[in-house]
Amino acid sequence: MAALAALDPDQQARHGQFFTPRPAAELIASIPRLPKTGTLRVLDPGAGVGSLAAAVVERVREESPPLEVHVVCVELDEAVLPWLRETAQDMEAAGAIVDVVHADFIADGTGAFCSTVFDEPFDLVVQNPPYGKLAARSLYRASLQAEGVDCPNVYAAFMALGHRMLRKGGQLVAIVPRSFANGAYFENFRADLLRSVALDRLHEFGSRSTVFADTGVLQENVVLSATKGARPGDVALSLSVGHTDVVAVRQVPHAAVVRPDDPHRFIRFPGQNAEDAVGDLPGLTLARLGLKVSTGKVVDFRARDYLTDAEADASVPLVYPGNLRGGRVEWPREIRKPQGFVVSDDFSRKQLLPEGVYVLIKRFSAKEERRRVVAAVWDHPGEVAVENHLNVIHRNGSGLDPELAAGLCLWLNSTRLDVLFREFSGHTQVNATDLRTLPFPDEETLRAWGAGYDGILPPQADIDALVEAAA
Repeated sequence: MAALAALDPDQQARHGQFFTPRPAAELIASIPRLPKTGTLRVLDPGAGVGSLAAAVVERVREESPPLEVHVVCVELDEAVLPWLRETAQDMEAAGAIVDVVHADFIADGTGAFCSTVFDEPFDLVVQNPPYGKLAARSLYRASLQAEGVDCPNVYAAFMALGHRMLRKGGQLVAIVPRSFANGAYFENFRADLLRSVALDRLHEFGSRSTVFADTGVLQENVVLSATKGARPGDVALSLSVGHTDVVAVRQVPHAAVVRPDDPHRFIRFPGQNAEDAVGDLPGLTLARLGLKVSTGKVVDFRARDYLTDAEADASVPLVYPGNLRGGRVEWPREIRKPQGFVVSDDFSRKQLLPEGVYVLIKRFSAKEERRRVVAAVWDHPGEVAVENHLNVIHRNGSGLDPELAAGLCLWLNSTRLDVLFREFSGHTQVNATDLRTLPFPDEETLRAWGAGYDGILPPQADIDALVEAAA
């Protein structure tokens, strides 16, 4: 693409720009419903070079020639505008009415600056929005909060404003990172989105490296399609490894995607066999089991004065993700991280867990690991300090029964649990909120599993056989 070759990569990174390849644009444009006659008013915010809008116009001309198309392309980056205007000329040659608007979509869309660009609602919003975090005290974040939604990322802001600009019955189709689907970070955004629209379709890409391959970006992307003001019905799920090899679309109930009893409103992508992943197990939450999960308290760069080696006086063990090995915690271990934590004042004492047995889970798993959730049992004498890149399962701040802890560890390291986790998480981060949402067997089953645990994680096939027998 000429624009991609000509633009400064550093500038693209600053703007969070990832242009839509033609095959991806055609896939996205194939998703929305098209009326046969009348006028289709289309908004492409963050239009870039106009690939998405052009793909929509091309589809309309092929499938619904009598349909009039009015496209509004919004773009902030002046360097991109020449290519966008060139694409607009091609769309006009195909019979579309095109307005190219040089504007800041978030600022204008929230009314932070006066504009009449978005006064008339749209029938379709298609978008490949820019990515990038929004600082908590930024004008953008404050403007969005005034609209009733908190968006921690630019792409979420574009989606939130996009659905607000639709008429009732209008459609939002967006290719975005999958990170919005789970976690506390996007909870307010998900609630706002699902109050306004009903999900129609979710499309996954089987390869992280396919969608924006020409940019070198590795990102878990999905295409979301939703209708404003519609009642939730079945949701179409589809998958492709690349852009064009879409597998057969299958329908699932809306409740399988957004569970009615889920207060966090996770958006799930249930696999073909996900319905059977829990089987006959009760599917209790940690809260129902009387357990809690928290992140480790020690943020090491804020506690440098307390970090030491394992044998230092007045210190307790300090556990990092690198200490987790094969279902157990190897401490001390040579991992280029301090293995001791000095206890010398009120601050340091507040960082500790009392002596006991705990289940530790990595908050970030390596991309090459077969499972997203990696858990191990801590069972050493004395108090312990746990680093912030670990989650800890405990009972009101105290330890667990050893058999219960072992059973939890086996379940968390099982393939069934991995299938359930991947329903709503497309990235390698495992948040405490995610763990609170996951289903667990009842305590009797967990203890029975844990009774035969000798501190070393069995082979994966043996773990899965144990779980299968109970399910």
